[in-house]
Amino acid sequence: MDTIASLFSFITWPVSWVIVQFHKVYGAIFGPDTGWAWGLSIVSLVILIRICLIPLFVKQIKATRAMQTLQPEMKKIQERYKNDRQRQSEEMMKLYKESGTNPLSSCLPILAQSPFFFALYHVLSGIASGKKIGVIDADLLESARNAHIFGAPLAAKFFSSDSQVSALHASLTDVRVVTAIMIVLMSASQFYTQRQLMTKNVDTTVKTPFMQQQKMLMYIFPVMFAVLGVNFPVGVLIYWLTTNVWTMGQQMYVIHNNPTPGSKAQAAYLERLTKHVTHHGKIRRRSEKAIVKAIVAKGRDRNEFERKFVNALNKAGLAAQADGTVTKSVAQAAAETEEGATAGTATATATTPRRQQPKRQSKSQRQSGGTKAGDSLSLEKSDAPQDVKPAAAKQPQKPGSGTRSKAQSGQRKGGPQRPKSPSKK
Repeated sequence: MDTIASLFSFITWPVSWVIVQFHKVYGAIFGPDTGWAWGLSIVSLVILIRICLIPLFVKQIKATRAMQTLQPEMKKIQERYKNDRQRQSEEMMKLYKESGTNPLSSCLPILAQSPFFFALYHVLSGIASGKKIGVIDADLLESARNAHIFGAPLAAKFFSSDSQVSALHASLTDVRVVTAIMIVLMSASQFYTQRQLMTKNVDTTVKTPFMQQQKMLMYIFPVMFAVLGVNFPVGVLIYWLTTNVWTMGQQMYVIHNNPTPGSKAQAAYLERLTKHVTHHGKIRRRSEKAIVKAIVAKGRDRNEFERKFVNALNKAGLAAQADGTVTKSVAQAAAETEEGATAGTATATATTPRRQQPKRQSKSQRQSGGTKAGDSLSLEKSDAPQDVKPAAAKQPQKPGSGTRSKAQSGQRKGGPQRPKSPSKK
């Protein structure tokens, strides 16, 4: 490890300078010789490095998703040229070039971070051996050697001898307890980060060898950290534990806000987005608009979760647009227009006075001459002479019209009736 760290000695000076600057700030608060001042300086160094690596982390996410998209095509190439390794490699490189992806892009943050890691390891090893490195002079060297984190010196290791620990004014038991806890936390955080990626942010509709490789790394990386961690100084363990926690939190944020299409995380995200959009009727965040825009652009190639999202919007009377916004659908707008017109008609009808209809007379009232208002009319009729017949009675009847009903009833017009013929027995 010391040999590898010496290869990155050119970064030792900037790394030591950054640590010293942070130490001046925290030393004024906690004291220059305390473990909190030196420990927080290392933590701040990690945060500064990871902030600078955010653009590379974004590229890593894009490269990982591009590789997941290419997995079906890669599997076809492997099956087609399984007996020709050279042709298989050529076709793979051609596929990467056409799609614009790079398999090494997923490793960019780790590769970019490794020089700083080895430079810090070189600085802490120099502190443990009492050597001046970078901008750390004799006074700072003595202060760092006497700094303890929970009783363990920053330069102590799990396998440090009793004499080495005693020279740093500490107990071997304290050193091993603190380093063991840090190694366990470091391995657990790495395992959880990888497991979170595999269980929540992987497209479950595609089963490829890439997923098997990720599952293997989920168990291999924690074991590697546990094996290598026993040779790391306490200061390096602080550095690596901090960067693992940062990676875990950063990945949780990405999974929550920008999940992989087809993953369980996307199903949960679209469910939350559906509730938000149906409640507010619009999309506010730029990231949400970008996701909706990508879903609309897919068309028929949408996965199951994306189709459910679009159908839920349609049921709510909303429609996703090509620019990522959400508006009311045509059917919903027409329904609202019709409801407005109906409401206006009902209001106008309610304000217009109704024409009162006369009360309906009963049969007895009609026979007796109507209501009280028609009493005078009935009296006038009663004063008229009774022997006067209606005009209709004066009209002469047409011949044969009065006897038609009798003829229809089976009677003859005149004379004796013809006897009925006896029934034949």
